[in-house]
Amino acid sequence: MPLTPKGAATKQRIVEGAAAAIRRQGVFALTLDDVLALTSTSKSQLFHYFPGGKDELMLSVAHHEADRVIGDQQPELGALTSWPAWLSWRDKVVARYREQGRECPLDIAVSRIGPASSGAQAVATELLERWQGALAAGIRHMQSVGEIDADRDADRSAAALLAGIQGGVVILLSTGSPGHLEAALDQGIADLRRRTGTGNERP
Repeated sequence: MPLTPKGAATKQRIVEGAAAAIRRQGVFALTLDDVLALTSTSKSQLFHYFPGGKDELMLSVAHHEADRVIGDQQPELGALTSWPAWLSWRDKVVARYREQGRECPLDIAVSRIGPASSGAQAVATELLERWQGALAAGIRHMQSVGEIDADRDADRSAAALLAGIQGGVVILLSTGSPGHLEAALDQGIADLRRRTGTGNERP
């Protein structure tokens, strides 16, 4: 049955509380009693909304954190309509992951439910599809105003840029350094600006 507004708010409070706790102490140190205390929730309430217990809660946390990945890039990600806009988005992505550092709540939650599980794969797939779709929409807009070559494959270019970002994020999570992420973004945007057959970038 659909949740009432009050029920939806309670469930969201539990998810947000668990996500905040994971950022502080890690998923393996987190207990359901911690979540109950942090969110002022009873055990019966928690299992009403998450009958599968901690694993089901972690899947909801993963969805929540995936939404944050996209939300933290807005409004820039949804308004890639000029080169200054692309650079503003680039700076926002770097700032987000620089602030996050070596702890990624999404990765932590997924590691708890198992990266190979169908639930974890669905979360990751949906996130990457949304992210790539937004980048492709920005590329198509730039093509429509003559700033990017019309014959460029927008989806493939967006996929390549996203792959570079994800590689940079993985290295950042391993080393704490955003340098590779910055390089991936800078080179990806420079490639979009490059005119086919000229080897030159737009000024």
